[in-house]
Amino acid sequence: MTLKHSLQAIFFDFDGVLVDSNATKNEAFRILFRDYDEEIIQKIVAYHQRHGGISRVEKIRYAYQHIIKQPLTDEKLASLAAEYSGRVLEKVINTDWIVGAKEFLEGIQGALPVFVISGTPEDELKEIIERRKMSKHFEAILGSPIKKPVHICNLLFEYRLIPEHCIFVGDALTDYYAARETGLHFIGIQGDVEFPKGTTVLPNCKGLKRAIAALFSC
Repeated sequence: MTLKHSLQAIFFDFDGVLVDSNATKNEAFRILFRDYDEEIIQKIVAYHQRHGGISRVEKIRYAYQHIIKQPLTDEKLASLAAEYSGRVLEKVINTDWIVGAKEFLEGIQGALPVFVISGTPEDELKEIIERRKMSKHFEAILGSPIKKPVHICNLLFEYRLIPEHCIFVGDALTDYYAARETGLHFIGIQGDVEFPKGTTVLPNCKGLKRAIAALFSC
């Protein structure tokens, strides 16, 4: 029988894990590239869905380089990223919670450190969380351009956490691989991707407490 570790901290992605914002962001990418053929739009949205944890800047840059195959200036990139932000900000602030997420956070508040690490630009992420009155739940709120594994490693060091005593909850392969790279356990919240075989995957956060308890002594 494997001895369970005690849980020290929980790391969360944001979109699609705590708030139901994936559809809003999918549609924003469709609108952003509305002047292109439907086939190109579908490929861009599919890439966005498969790489939910990386920044919009990286996704836009990839779309131009590998799908549209046109040059992209820094000015155009900044303009598109700003347009995207303008289309999603208020909608994400006002969107519903993922089922069970609010209750889970309220139930563990103050019991252990809880962090948010997202591909959303950090200033925007903090504004969204503040305006949604969610800040009280988190020890740290971190976003792009710094990548998730770097954020995780910095937090592990700062809070003197043992990786195998921590868990990352995400909905993208980017989240899964960030957890693998840094030694954290992982639970997937079902979204637009298929996780590797053997991954614990939940339809929402309603069963999260039970799933975590199955991995840790808590």
